[in-house]
Amino acid sequence: MDGSRRRFLQYLATSPALLAAQPGLAQGIADLYGPQAVTRAKDAVNVFDLHEVAKTVMRPSHYAYMATGSDDGGTLQANRDGFRQFRLRVRRLVNTSTVDTSLELFGRRYPVPIMIAPCGSQRGFHPDGELATRRAAVSRQVEMMLSTVSSTSIEDVNAIGDRPAWFQLYASPEVETSIARVKRAEASGSPVLAVTIDNPISNRDTTRRQNRSENPECQVCHGDGPGSLPPKPMVLGESLRRYNLDWDYIDRLRDAISMKLVLKGVVTAEDAELAIEHGADGIVVSNHGGRTEDSGRSTIESLPEVVDAVDGRIPVICDSGFRRGTDIFKALAIGADAIAIGRPYLWGLAAFGQEGVETTIDLLTRELEIVMRQCGVTSLDQIDRRYLV
Repeated sequence: MDGSRRRFLQYLATSPALLAAQPGLAQGIADLYGPQAVTRAKDAVNVFDLHEVAKTVMRPSHYAYMATGSDDGGTLQANRDGFRQFRLRVRRLVNTSTVDTSLELFGRRYPVPIMIAPCGSQRGFHPDGELATRRAAVSRQVEMMLSTVSSTSIEDVNAIGDRPAWFQLYASPEVETSIARVKRAEASGSPVLAVTIDNPISNRDTTRRQNRSENPECQVCHGDGPGSLPPKPMVLGESLRRYNLDWDYIDRLRDAISMKLVLKGVVTAEDAELAIEHGADGIVVSNHGGRTEDSGRSTIESLPEVVDAVDGRIPVICDSGFRRGTDIFKALAIGADAIAIGRPYLWGLAAFGQEGVETTIDLLTRELEIVMRQCGVTSLDQIDRRYLV
């Protein structure tokens, strides 16, 4: 839709009489609420506009890898539908001239409760990959978790900015291999280790259909020829199947490092209690964005029982499905200390590189500030379950 037609429809939207006389215009008005592909990151109205651009610039196979979930995508969809189960109780006549979105986590102060979740192979989405994401995180002063299957080393990522990134671990079958990898991250300055515990195996139909070793399109990136992606520097080619990951494994990791230990993938009260018993310093309530299981249960639905079990003893972060400032507010109201985003910043990265990731953070921050003002709260510590139905 070109600019002149959009402005015309916006004008018509103010005239109910015209709409009644010409019902066909209703669809045009409805189109204004849908996502729009933009040519500049700063023109994006919400993160879905960045998604529209990403769909057009990414290789179809790379987009499918990023966008789809386990089995038929039921949990992927549940992560979005779950937010609709919580409605907001908005308060009136509160002076919200100043809104403070900052928080403290593990002794560091952040301007917003938004983190960059670990997502691997980012050079498959943009040539600058994790380096662009890292620069955006540094510029917006948000925390970044670097994936084990990153296309950039932890050393190169931590060379950007003055506060090293967190490191996310996909545990190897041999705990000694995992410890060596974690020690490497620790030596580079990473203060926090986030161990993913929700992905021993997954059933992704799209991955199986692509059959990367035989698909000619995939060989452009994953073969040995010109233009192929470089090897993942934190993996060194070994298997990451982790059927043997258990609490004893976590204990051995805990004993081997001085970093803070966060367990990523906790979705029940029982596992939250066990996490604390085994020395976890924090929890990420996560179902891997619906990519590893088809439980049909969203993280926002799982969050209350985890928060209640933790009872303020350690920080609770939540990811999976966050697309709007209202989503963030709801998680904070339930009791999350912060949220982590995944696909939305990948949309921004694919569309506009570093600027796209920055825009993603800016859009979500703007929307969070709006909903805080709508609900009559001026700081994060005022947000609690009284604001939810």
